[in-house]
Amino acid sequence: MSRKEWSGAERPTDEEGRQYHIRCRRGEVARFCLLPGDPKRVPQIAAGWDEGHEAADSREHATWTGRVGGVDISACSTGVGGGSTANALEDLAEIGCDTLIRVGTCGAMQKRIAPGDLIVCTAAVRRDGTSDDYVINAYPAAAHYETVLALIEAAERVGCPYHVGPVCTAASFFPGQGRPGVGGYAQSSANAILRDMQAAGVLAFEMEAATVFTVSSLYGLRAGAVFTVVANRADDSFQYDGKTADSSIQVANLAVRLLDEWDKKKAARGKPFLYPSLIAAD
Repeated sequence: MSRKEWSGAERPTDEEGRQYHIRCRRGEVARFCLLPGDPKRVPQIAAGWDEGHEAADSREHATWTGRVGGVDISACSTGVGGGSTANALEDLAEIGCDTLIRVGTCGAMQKRIAPGDLIVCTAAVRRDGTSDDYVINAYPAAAHYETVLALIEAAERVGCPYHVGPVCTAASFFPGQGRPGVGGYAQSSANAILRDMQAAGVLAFEMEAATVFTVSSLYGLRAGAVFTVVANRADDSFQYDGKTADSSIQVANLAVRLLDEWDKKKAARGKPFLYPSLIAAD
């Protein structure tokens, strides 16, 4: 696209309303959107849908839209870290997404969690850096309870081993997660982060959830996250291959279908909040 087609320095859009980072406009994404980091994982997610097509591909943001179980759904890759994740969220929220589920990988830090297990995330320690630009760090980065419930139900139905709890969102893969940099470089604070998070009962390190949860909460959106464990820092194990994320993708796709079903039950009964007996009602 030529520069002449873009306007508005505060929130650039083209003449058709496409957003600057993801290059999508209203009507090209669904209200439900899955958020992997890797652009290559987007078609992998879409392979589990009934139908799907590429909506846009720009920088680290690959976007597909389709249908799964009769529900409109999208997937948009965020890239790695808070900055690019926030860019994608801003654009997606501007054009109608209201439910966002992070689908990614993580490194566990508790001995009981094995590579291949899933983690359904309830909250995130805000060490992402980006969310501090939105609100003071004391503001909680919490998943929406409905997405947590849907992801737990989906994990049970798929039959995956899973754990539920908080993660730590780091701003970097190496020092931010207590790993040494090149030549063994480390600051004293980095040396303690793994031990401190383990003591606090935090389940894993990852790099986007705190941004997703904080920004979504501030904008009145519904957000959640499910991760496939690829490493355990407690025993230095590591397991990663092309099918590593399959279970988390299955669970996320099913969770969207459940949320849509529950939303319809809420609407039918005029209820703003989900509660257990509402789900059970015929």
